[in-house]
Amino acid sequence: MDIHEYQAKELLRQFGVNTPRGGIAYSPEQAVYRASELSGDKWVVKAQIHSGARGKAGGVRICSTEEELSDAASWMLGRKLVTHQTGPQGKLVSRLYIEEATNIAQELYLAFVMDRKEERVVVVASAQGGMEIEEISEKEPDSIVRSVVDPAVGMQAFQAREIAFSLGLDASLIAQAAKTITGCYKLMAETDANMVEINPLVVTGSNEIVALDGKLSFDDNALFRHPNISELRDKSQEDPRETYAGDRGLNYIGLEGEIGCIVNGAGLAMATLDMIKQAGGEPANFLDVGGGASPERVLMSFKAVLNDKNVEAILVNIFAGINRCDWIAEGVIRAVKELELTLPLVVRLSGTNVEEGRKLIAESGLNISTAETLAEAADLVVGAWKSAKDA
Repeated sequence: MDIHEYQAKELLRQFGVNTPRGGIAYSPEQAVYRASELSGDKWVVKAQIHSGARGKAGGVRICSTEEELSDAASWMLGRKLVTHQTGPQGKLVSRLYIEEATNIAQELYLAFVMDRKEERVVVVASAQGGMEIEEISEKEPDSIVRSVVDPAVGMQAFQAREIAFSLGLDASLIAQAAKTITGCYKLMAETDANMVEINPLVVTGSNEIVALDGKLSFDDNALFRHPNISELRDKSQEDPRETYAGDRGLNYIGLEGEIGCIVNGAGLAMATLDMIKQAGGEPANFLDVGGGASPERVLMSFKAVLNDKNVEAILVNIFAGINRCDWIAEGVIRAVKELELTLPLVVRLSGTNVEEGRKLIAESGLNISTAETLAEAADLVVGAWKSAKDA
């Protein structure tokens, strides 16, 4: 789960990380009022969406007058900002963060990420901030500092100081930088975050270390332990298809194709996507119904897939172990009838109670194609989709 910048900064402040003063606004008038509360003669208006590269899309503006600030807020609010991270559909701006301008002397990059290979939290830092980490690694590879944190002892003060010295900071800033680094690690550990990124982390003209931006991502499976974090979720920033499925306990990831997939098991689901592409089609989603899928769960899966208006055919691929093929067949039949499904539908069943499942589908009298192998099922659904498209 991702959260907005202003929410991330509030959490960072709770763990001792210095951030600029700011306030949230939902209208141009409120934006002007927030600026008056902050005083000063320059403010930054930031669109709050779950995406990086907002500045390149016009979502970050420095304003020197209330008129400029009001105009910037009016332009952003209600607009869909399109960045390389949002895709062509963009993301709607419904709130702004009004922040005091910062006198920047130096920009740094700091991130804490989970390294699955190391099975550790890894600190990634660079003296070249303000860019994506991919750009930094390409343009300034020698500037990247990596430090692995031992989970048995956590981030130690000496390790934080080593990272700070590696960034070439002045000796007078080491203590501040070390406090920031240890604070970020503590935040990550105590909130079950997957990532804590500050880009840029800046040295100000008054010799302070300040987090000018903040991006936090959390482990969905651990949110039950953190109701205060769960409350920060903004569903308007999420793919509505994934939100619908996730709220019903389905593992769903939206893609850009036309063939909907209902599969059990992540590995089989990925193999199904590959076979559809090999057959000449494009999958519309990854969907894992999980083990012990009841007819009701299968029906919910169909509804989740059909929430994508681009879906023009559906492939159900089940290898039953914990699942039972007759349960899946009952769910498929119920879905076709209740949803009045007219799209091409191919079902491949294998495993527990497979004969019973195939018999239920054969005797249903519904227009459902069946296959015995994954390759055959992929060819059938792609062929049916192309025929329907050309008709």
